[in-house]
Amino acid sequence: MLHDRLLVQLTPEEGERRSTGGIVIPATAQMAKRLAWGDVLGVGTTVRTVKVSDRVLFNPEDQLEAEVQGQTYLVMRERDVHAIASERTEHGTGLYL
Repeated sequence: MLHDRLLVQLTPEEGERRSTGGIVIPATAQMAKRLAWGDVLGVGTTVRTVKVSDRVLFNPEDQLEAEVQGQTYLVMRERDVHAIASERTEHGTGLYL
């Protein structure tokens, strides 16, 4: 990857979900704009906060798709990431968003 770009594999959505009130939401239900989680597989040379194997939260509709050996990946800028889920302990302990 070059510069501030990230290579992200979209985390597959699980099937049906359950709301906090107990209502079952089928996998086919369309949600309004929804952010998605993905796993970082590659980072560019000027990326500062995201590391390989981090999980990132982003808007999948605004990203570019790339197909490599039959797999579909997303290419995005570091600034398009809304949150990072990481197990790095340099700023304390635990899982951070």
